Amino acid sequence: MDQVFAPWRIEWVEREGGNDDIDGCVFCAFAEGDPAEDRDRRVVARSERAFVLLNNYPYNPGHVMVIPHDHTGDYRDLDDETLLDHARLKQRTFDALDDGIGPDAYNAGLNLGGGAAGGSIDDHLHTHVVPRWEGDTNFMPVVSDTQVIVEAVDETYDRLREAFADQDGATVDGEDSAVRLAFGE
Repeated sequence: MDQVFAPWRIEWVEREGGNDDIDGCVFCAFAEGDPAEDRDRRVVARSERAFVLLNNYPYNPGHVMVIPHDHTGDYRDLDDETLLDHARLKQRTFDALDDGIGPDAYNAGLNLGGGAAGGSIDDHLHTHVVPRWEGDTNFMPVVSDTQVIVEAVDETYDRLREAFADQDGATVDGEDSAVRLAFGE
């Protein structure tokens, strides 16, 4: 295979202005954003202290980021309530991905410490959750005979939103708003 066809990335390449209308941190703007804009911004689920954002430039279909509301690049700055909420939302994200797209495995992690860690936004931490399938692409450059699983970002968004909506404690306020999740104690 000489070329990899990944059509879900064209929306990122051709988008108009991206997030140019946002002053400051895009993740803070999304955390505080109007729920009516969640679908357009690809915010698929929210909890009290964090939210799940479908990555605009995914490694694989279903690549999301779980992002605490707190603006910090240092994981140690998060208070206990935020840590617990963030962890619970990651658990629910794995459940939604299992139910929505059924991957074989996951890569999950944080890029901490600036450019050396490989992240493009280093002042607002976020956990990447990347679904993986046997034989899919890797984070490394694509090499011979590697297959790419193809799905449009909008379709992935709808599948994940439906999977989050089916979870216990889920509330759906409108067609374009993210699913709200409440965690029982």
